[in-house]
Amino acid sequence: MLIGTIEDWKNAYTQGAMPAELLEQQRLACSAQDTAWISIASTEQLQTQLAQLAALELAVGREQLPLYGVPFAVKDNIDVEGFRTTAACEEFAYVAQEDAFAIQRLRNAGAIVLGKTNLDQFATGLVGTRSPYGIVPNTFDASLISGGSSSGSASVVARGLVPFALSTDTAGSGRVPAGFNQIVGLKPTPGAVSGTGLVPACRTLDCIGVLACTVADSASVLSVMEGHDAADGYSRARPMAPAHKPLAQLRVATPAHRKLSGSYETAFAEFSSRLKEQTAQLEEIPFGTLFEVAELLYYGPWVAERVVGARRIYEDQPDRMLPVVRSVLDVAQRFSAADTFAAQYRLQELKQEADRLWQQWDVLCVPTAPRHPRIDEVMADPIAVNSEMGIYTNFVNLLGWSAIAIPASRLPDGLPFGITLIAPGWREPDLVRWAAELEQQAGLPAGVTGLKAGASAAPCAWTVGAQGDMIQVAVVGAHLRGMPLNHELLSCGARFVEATQTSADYRLYALQGTVPPKPGLSRGEGGAAIAVEVWEMPLAHFGRFVAGVPAPLGIGTVTLASGKACKGFICEGHALAQATDITAFGGWRAYCSSLR
Repeated sequence: MLIGTIEDWKNAYTQGAMPAELLEQQRLACSAQDTAWISIASTEQLQTQLAQLAALELAVGREQLPLYGVPFAVKDNIDVEGFRTTAACEEFAYVAQEDAFAIQRLRNAGAIVLGKTNLDQFATGLVGTRSPYGIVPNTFDASLISGGSSSGSASVVARGLVPFALSTDTAGSGRVPAGFNQIVGLKPTPGAVSGTGLVPACRTLDCIGVLACTVADSASVLSVMEGHDAADGYSRARPMAPAHKPLAQLRVATPAHRKLSGSYETAFAEFSSRLKEQTAQLEEIPFGTLFEVAELLYYGPWVAERVVGARRIYEDQPDRMLPVVRSVLDVAQRFSAADTFAAQYRLQELKQEADRLWQQWDVLCVPTAPRHPRIDEVMADPIAVNSEMGIYTNFVNLLGWSAIAIPASRLPDGLPFGITLIAPGWREPDLVRWAAELEQQAGLPAGVTGLKAGASAAPCAWTVGAQGDMIQVAVVGAHLRGMPLNHELLSCGARFVEATQTSADYRLYALQGTVPPKPGLSRGEGGAAIAVEVWEMPLAHFGRFVAGVPAPLGIGTVTLASGKACKGFICEGHALAQATDITAFGGWRAYCSSLR
């Protein structure tokens, strides 16, 4: 079994390791008796993915696959084609017929799903004890909670079974288990990662996030996974970000009048003291407005939104839900439609107050959790203890902000203590840079793996992040991966999204006299589906890309097999008269192969 970061996995393949052998070893190291897993990839499921990886490598080259052969785990409320999605409720389970949007992006980058992980049922909880598949214990002390709801994902990363795993975070479900298991939990802005293929907890607030061994790994994964999805009404493209401010210039606010356990208060005070020496300003401020926002999430009508995702079971088979989860959802019956609108109005008022914080402060620094409860304590009082865990996490998604949880220190008893940096929405590129510096200073290994972030591992580039709104472009010829003009896409900050086809009414021609050789695409009767690649590039660079397209080619609108329309290459009609019709090959790559 290989315990390593994403870079370690990539180095293993560079040194000659074969994905089939290494991933099978990793799969066999995972036990079905381990409560962190709900399902582990079967031999057949792994072989299917390996075949897809081989085909992808053949088509585009390994250098174009940033996650080539890297295994990861998926919280079991996110769809993976061919795997069961349970949301930790057996009666709810179904076999996913296609990948969630985020999974598709990761697999297109070469990543391999090793299995599906345990969670608090329907992602309702911050403790990791609310699952019929078993309680996931803390990595450092089995008598303590792992944190939830992304309990299984945090556990398998903290023990080195995978270098990263997907979480979901509505009220802190990716940050709390990161803090309790000494790993990184990156929670993006709501809408940054598509929710297509996610069993929703609160669809308006849910964020698919990353649990990883290092800050750099979390940033790498998110930069691959994020992006606008037209099929998700809540998906949003990343806007242009302001210039990065270094750690030394930061104005940092921490919560005053903290309600922490003794050891947590000492650890946070010590961390704050060190951070104050490195930043321009650090002060304690009242968090009253933020705490009132948090109250809306747990004690307001947003609980009714949780019923939507679990409605089929909640309404038809409520006895099949865990009693504690059902009791949480039952609270929805107390609220009317009028209550919901009133709460929305209050949230907008509070949001205006909260956003004013950013006029004076650049980042909030908080303890990830107030203390670390025992499992038996949670079982004795499941509602109150669970609610307590979200005091510094519940308000973030309601306000549309971003956050990253990182290890900060070890307590005298050897248990981990973590902090969370919170910033306005879309500031993930800044968060990971600040967090990477603090990660280096802490010098702590990820979980119990012994892995530490390398000195050169700071995420200095965000692949696409902070470059502005995005636009998707379908390419059909010399701009395909591995083709001579692909560098023009890369130089514009473009990122591969998917290989697909046009609708079945296009014809493809090999143009005469073009250097390098190029095809022309035309739409009309008697056509066929033509292979294309969809790339995503910053809108700010799109004009430069279009300006470089030579006649007779141009950029118009291309309809894909899915029915979706996006910008793409088209050709002036006069150039097709002397061109060779190559539609029968189904695509430019196949035609070029026939010439060789």
